[in-house]
Amino acid sequence: MKRAIWTALSILGFAAFGWGQRNGNSMLVVTEATVAGTSANSYTVLGATSQQEELVRSQIRVMQPEIFPLRIIFVPHWKYVVTAKAFLLHVPTGYTSAMFSHLPSRTVFVDSDRYVSDDSLGYWMAHELGHFAANTVSESDADKAARQLRKRLKDALHLP
Repeated sequence: MKRAIWTALSILGFAAFGWGQRNGNSMLVVTEATVAGTSANSYTVLGATSQQEELVRSQIRVMQPEIFPLRIIFVPHWKYVVTAKAFLLHVPTGYTSAMFSHLPSRTVFVDSDRYVSDDSLGYWMAHELGHFAANTVSESDADKAARQLRKRLKDALHLP
């Protein structure tokens, strides 16, 4: 168990070094932070393909959540399982999880091997954003908070 916790912490801890490049004066340059500024809705997407990143950003933009995640991390299944165990994720018997949120760090972990479709990504991302909006680990409260986000996403898809 300790090994899993340290693995997850090292993944999160060392991820900051991969967020940017160093220029000549050894200052950390983060392109997204430079472009987006330090607004409350700037977040980092790690491990996603360019298509996945563009899709998740456009879906979140349409949903207009009150509270944005700080990080969305796409990880392979084995790493997802290790991270879920490290954060003591409880999944009821008979259910599976394609993504989960860590509330204190406002991080969403996505199992990239179980990424099924563009629609399911938006549906479940709304649920994870619902956890942040309700500030709870309760699944029913997250679903209640996600209803409005899902409605915005559905309405955007039906625009001419």
